[in-house]
Amino acid sequence: MREDIMQVDTVTLDDEKNALVIIDQTLLPGEVRMLSLTRQEDIREAIYMLRVRGAPAIGVAAAIGMYLAALKIEAQTYDEFYAKFMPAKAFLASARPTAVNLFWALDRMEHVVLVNRGKTVEEIRRLLHDEAVAIREEDIDVCRRIGENGLTLLHSGCGILTHCNAGQLATARYGTALAPIHLGRERGWNFRVFCDETRPLLQGARLSAYELSADGVDTTVICDNMASQVMKNGWIDAVLVGADRIAANGDTCNKIGTSGVAILAKHYGIPFYVCAPLSTIDTTLPSGAGIPIEQRPGEEVTEMWYQRRMAPQNVKTYNPAFDVTDAELITGIVTEYGVLRPDYTRSIAEIFARKA
Repeated sequence: MREDIMQVDTVTLDDEKNALVIIDQTLLPGEVRMLSLTRQEDIREAIYMLRVRGAPAIGVAAAIGMYLAALKIEAQTYDEFYAKFMPAKAFLASARPTAVNLFWALDRMEHVVLVNRGKTVEEIRRLLHDEAVAIREEDIDVCRRIGENGLTLLHSGCGILTHCNAGQLATARYGTALAPIHLGRERGWNFRVFCDETRPLLQGARLSAYELSADGVDTTVICDNMASQVMKNGWIDAVLVGADRIAANGDTCNKIGTSGVAILAKHYGIPFYVCAPLSTIDTTLPSGAGIPIEQRPGEEVTEMWYQRRMAPQNVKTYNPAFDVTDAELITGIVTEYGVLRPDYTRSIAEIFARKA
């Protein structure tokens, strides 16, 4: 099983075929199918339909997508190229509204175009290729560093609760919240991991449990409403979750249900850690109140995992993809530059200053 998933690139660029290559995560864990995408319509659909998902992986996919778009732009002059580049960027940006890495990566690709106005269109295409590759390679390095920093908060034998999937399947490699677990396994550490099923898309049961068990981790899947009981049993020493967007004050947007887990962890005195790269921190938003929350189709709740529709036809559904966890519930934010502690408004500002 390890060969099926842990040795397969989640998202990469095939230079020979000029294609974005991803694992179709909608088919996991039953089938490992690689998709080779060249059309912008297919790349956007893959992001929207969660064939590629996880904030860092979405960013990498978007960067590669913009390079592939640039290859197909017919233009003789810079102005003509840029005029066609921007609609392609807006098209990919419309795929999902919440994960900030999507927009961060697209902005980086646009920046390459803007600062190279004096170069030929062909030179700009080559620079876009190099930037897309760099974004992917940086993600691997950043996730490894997050894993190293996260390991300082754990010990072999820890009981860990996760929510959604913030592992290798959500990034180019290692993951964010699961990176400490994967790196620990490389060093012979053992963990007991409880994966919240994570409704309605089951990323915990389908994806986190899949890659953790593939890595030889003692893995138990629980329904979302069982988190309180396993905490009360004394089985959880720490909670590790990822993030799709973090506001300047530390409020964190992650897969729906994360805020409830944080409230439970606070009640039981269990440390609750958010693991995310600095690219996921949106310093333009003072608090989580300004984070747009994606609303998904109601059929994901009523029909997706059933042979027949399980809810009455005439009922309404409410299916937000994310919720916001208040900063006061977060013990620490694990980044590639270290573990941030409250007051997050101060520590986030300091870490960006340090990076600069």
